[in-house]
Amino acid sequence: MKNLIKIEEFALFGLAVLLNHHFLPYAWWWYWVLFLAPDLSMIGYLFNTKIGAFSYNLVHHKGLAILYFVIGYFISSYSVQFIGLLFLGHSSFDRIMGYGLKYQDHFKHTHLGWIGQEK
Repeated sequence: MKNLIKIEEFALFGLAVLLNHHFLPYAWWWYWVLFLAPDLSMIGYLFNTKIGAFSYNLVHHKGLAILYFVIGYFISSYSVQFIGLLFLGHSSFDRIMGYGLKYQDHFKHTHLGWIGQEK
């Protein structure tokens, strides 16, 4: 099952990259320059795990990424569409690597299990 989920996430990652490359007017390299930008949401962990988990999950939620893309499409904003595809691709890549949405008790506790050593 774990490999099946990774394949699905890889397909979503590829879709985000493909849509960005073929349908948005930005140079291809902008996607890769900004690819890790969503991880700035981890700054919330400087305050506490509750704020950190909230900020991280908000930026890494694929539903929100899709919502950004759809809103960008309907308001004809390439930049909003770009943000949606960036968030979608980044979040899918995180899931491929085993990083999931965070629980509030610990940074390493995700919906995919514990990152690294088992607790």
